[in-house]
Amino acid sequence: MIFLIKGIIIGVIVSAPVGPIGLLCVNRTLTQGRKSGFVSGLGAATADAVYCIIAGFGFTFISRFLMDQNFLIAVVGSLCLAGLGVKTFLSAPKERSLNVSGGDLAHVYVSTFALTLMNPVTILFFLALFSLLGLVLSSESLFSLVLLTSGVAMGAVAWWFGLASLVSRVHHKLTDAEIHWINRISGILMIVIGVLAFFLATGWQR
Repeated sequence: MIFLIKGIIIGVIVSAPVGPIGLLCVNRTLTQGRKSGFVSGLGAATADAVYCIIAGFGFTFISRFLMDQNFLIAVVGSLCLAGLGVKTFLSAPKERSLNVSGGDLAHVYVSTFALTLMNPVTILFFLALFSLLGLVLSSESLFSLVLLTSGVAMGAVAWWFGLASLVSRVHHKLTDAEIHWINRISGILMIVIGVLAFFLATGWQR
């Protein structure tokens, strides 16, 4: 069960830093409600679980492909993030709704999953955490990997649920004008992060 416990710790550590994904989940919670913010977190948690499996079993051909295509993936991811920032910046308070449909939630989940997956460096992060926590997996450790991945998913889901619940508490206290400014600030931050990521990727390639 140590794999499950350490997996939960890893899941929280990977999810906790406030980056573009965290910013996106917070914005969606404030503008669309807790359900939308939490589903965004589920998308991120799923991507983390995928990278945990790749890092845990050391799928060399997959990790090598992701690293070889790091430039393309980083460019596409940065442009998608910047585009999402523009959409967030331009969105009006009247567009927010707590009655999100299944299709809306599916889009929220897939978009966050894809953005999180467009960061193959996460594999290196998992490998570093595995080493730090003394986790060693072999090709025969299927059950251990299942426990570890389950723990990562549980830790990540718990973090995103807690964050969405905390942020949603202030949702009803915000006016339309305040939501408008939140959209603008969040949009600008995502655009800036996306542009910086783009220039870092292209600079690294040269």
